[in-house]
Amino acid sequence: MIGSVVADVKTAEDRDLIRRWVDTWRRAGEELDRIRRREIESSDTQEAVRQLFSSQDAWLESAPKTSGLVEQQAWFAKLRK
Repeated sequence: MIGSVVADVKTAEDRDLIRRWVDTWRRAGEELDRIRRREIESSDTQEAVRQLFSSQDAWLESAPKTSGLVEQQAWFAKLRK
């Protein structure tokens, strides 16, 4: 009898701890979302592209000339033989 009462108290304490943990992360998540939104809204997309590629047209230079499908089909043909 006493053992089950202690187990119930421990379970209630565990539930309270879990409830507080969930509430803490819910509030932290809301604040992190606000911070993320502020950072996104204040970012300069053109500047980010310039920093990534040194120019806005750099991605065109590095784009693959084909999708790779022709090369894949050539490999499959070699494997069949």
